[in-house]
Amino acid sequence: VQLQASGGGLVQAGGSLSLSCAVPGRPFSRYNMAWFRQAPGKERGFVAGINRNSRLIEYADSVKGRFTISRDNDKKTAYLRMNSLKPEDTAVYYCAADATAILSNLSVYKSSYNYWGQGTQVTVSS
Repeated sequence: VQLQASGGGLVQAGGSLSLSCAVPGRPFSRYNMAWFRQAPGKERGFVAGINRNSRLIEYADSVKGRFTISRDNDKKTAYLRMNSLKPEDTAVYYCAADATAILSNLSVYKSSYNYWGQGTQVTVSS
């Protein structure tokens, strides 16, 4: 399964960016989707997740109120809107798909996610 992440870049602190993750040719509506990020020298950590029908959404405490995850099952794409960006948000952002999820479950653990995108760099300057 190929996940195509895009939308990263360089932005000043306080700015905004939007990331997209396309999953063409797959039963996207059956997948839970999530975004993780990894800064240099740190573990890859959970940022946000959304279940198949968008009724379950989770955020890491560090991004609550600033980031918004969403999905469009018709376009087979997940999104991450990032506002009020901080230098500590600088990382490579990865989208991930959980193809074995049940409707009532949404995992925040990277081990639950079967498929990963290639990563997109987000750099926030101070």
